[in-house]
Amino acid sequence: MTKPTIGFIGLGLMGGNMVENLQKKGYQLTVLDLNKDAVAACVDRGANVAASAKELAAASDIVMLCLTTSAVVESIVYAEDGLLAGIKPGAVLVDFGTSIPASTKKIGADLAAKGAGMIDAPLGRTPAHAKDGLLNIMAAGDQATFDKVQPVLKDQGENVFYLGALGAGHTTKLINNFMGMTTVCAMSQAFAVAELAGVDRQQLFEIMSTGPSNSPFMHFCKNYAVDGVSDLGFSIANANKDLGYFLKMLEELDTQSEIAEGSSANLQAAFDAGMGQGNVPEIFDYFLKLKK
Repeated sequence: MTKPTIGFIGLGLMGGNMVENLQKKGYQLTVLDLNKDAVAACVDRGANVAASAKELAAASDIVMLCLTTSAVVESIVYAEDGLLAGIKPGAVLVDFGTSIPASTKKIGADLAAKGAGMIDAPLGRTPAHAKDGLLNIMAAGDQATFDKVQPVLKDQGENVFYLGALGAGHTTKLINNFMGMTTVCAMSQAFAVAELAGVDRQQLFEIMSTGPSNSPFMHFCKNYAVDGVSDLGFSIANANKDLGYFLKMLEELDTQSEIAEGSSANLQAAFDAGMGQGNVPEIFDYFLKLKK
């Protein structure tokens, strides 16, 4: 069978590696990004370049986004020369970013009015997994639309989860990141309190890691707080954004989370202190200096 043509917007470290993987597997891509070097790398491997999101959509059976925020996604969808203006009937938009579920549902409804479908499919794992087609993909949307793009998603992910109605993917990702980022904040502060109290951080790790608190996140936090190695590839800025989205989602659900509010305040303070580009376990440095 002929492979669908793919338009891809967002050629950062994750998106760029996803495109390389798709090209290796024989897909024809049209790409769009402000980073000329990232575009050139795709073109060198045979990709086409679009002058606008509208042009990219008109050339694609599947449009894929790997972008930073819901605001950026909406600007690309709703611009005069945006995706909605060029999307073809029967085409599918796949949003791999971490977005606000209410925004995703709104975009999905507007695409449906033009005869196009949408899947929200946020990602787990790292850019290295993206390059090898080994991502975790949390996909949601109506069953027929998911079935249409599932073969392509399987070429990108080792584990492709189908979660039901549109928005469930982004909801699940925000819950997942709430768990992960609050855990990293708590463990990083545990190491900082140990330092302030004169407790050996290595010994603290040895004790905690023999019990049920042991987890990959604990090891990432230990690697920075004890060994000075920052190897969790997720920034304080991204964690801050995602917890903000989680709290916004809770507002829409008419509930709250004081746990998320506390971690969000810590992440925001670290971000305001100029630490946004550091990996999340580096919030240890913020907690070391935190005063009452």
